Amino acid sequence: MMNMWERESKMSCFTCCMSHEKLSRKALKKSIKEYHDTKTLASFANISFKSDSSRRRYISNEISKLGKGNITAQIFTFRELCSATNNFNPENQLGEGGFGRVYKGQLEKTNQVVAVKQLDRNGFQGNREFLVEVLMLSLLHHPHLVNLVGYCADGHQRVLVYEFMANGSLEDHLLDLAPGKKPLDWNTRMKIAEGAAKGLEYLHETANPPVIYRDFKASNILLDKNFNPKLSDFGLAKLGPTGDKTHVSTRVMGTYGYCAPEYALTGQLTTKSDVYSFGVVFLEIITGRRVIDTSRPTEEQNLVAWATPLFKDRRKFVLMADPLLDGNYPIKGLYQALAVAAMCLQEEDATRPLMSDVVTALEFLAIKNENDEGEKYNIAPGSPG
Repeated sequence: MMNMWERESKMSCFTCCMSHEKLSRKALKKSIKEYHDTKTLASFANISFKSDSSRRRYISNEISKLGKGNITAQIFTFRELCSATNNFNPENQLGEGGFGRVYKGQLEKTNQVVAVKQLDRNGFQGNREFLVEVLMLSLLHHPHLVNLVGYCADGHQRVLVYEFMANGSLEDHLLDLAPGKKPLDWNTRMKIAEGAAKGLEYLHETANPPVIYRDFKASNILLDKNFNPKLSDFGLAKLGPTGDKTHVSTRVMGTYGYCAPEYALTGQLTTKSDVYSFGVVFLEIITGRRVIDTSRPTEEQNLVAWATPLFKDRRKFVLMADPLLDGNYPIKGLYQALAVAAMCLQEEDATRPLMSDVVTALEFLAIKNENDEGEKYNIAPGSPG
């Protein structure tokens, strides 16, 4: 049997648009401003604090210093944000993450609807996460990164205010689908994957220094009213290696199941670590399965371990499509999407593609989806095809 990587479907994904790839990369380079405080951001990467008072002082000083030049985010008082969220009313809570709770709010002065994240004051990395998020989202701008509206650093309070994303997270529509809620169709799934990939491509290949996102997962991909995706939660982001360095070494953080094997084992982090995480999420998008699901049979609880042997047999590819798609997907598109996911999930980081290659493949898939709209593959669940 032919090796999967030699298949024509994979080759067409990665070679069809190479002629315009250089042009699109050139255009992307223009999407980030040249900012003079790159060194400030780089030196910030390894800050530490001696006391609570020094933390608060550092936050205030650093934000006000940078704010004069590049930070356009508004500074809110805690009172304003209490008013916007009805005193952080539990009824307004949108979700809860490792660093705090997120509430829906409405700003009194502008009537803008926003998402307000109140960081846990006892959180281990609360101050660091707060500063990373403010600096990253103030200096990096892209259609597929969430917009930071403003922040509050009153006393002990650390609050971040974002644009409100009407459709919540990808996880809400893919892995935590409420009864009676319509599942995402194939084209919407590919559109979300493409947009999220473009967000990572920007961080890896346009931002200077490059940024490693480090926590790419379905719950961190937010969706606007038109299901356009934006990456959120930059608190764990790290600046990538510069000069002749091949990686940055750091304490392993992130979410179990999404971390690349070399990062989980050694703490050595590269942009290829994000590529692996993208592969995991893309596989979730295709299959509708959660990366770790203890409710399934033992051999199916780890998504990547379950999928790996199936990648080797083209006849079994249809078994990997989300049953909720009900067979409504282009069969060639499924093959090519699984080829992209499998390449991202390569054990050796050097053999994984760049995110720009992934974007090229997904752009091609999106075009194919439009052209092959009539070419659906209907198959009874469980049938080998």
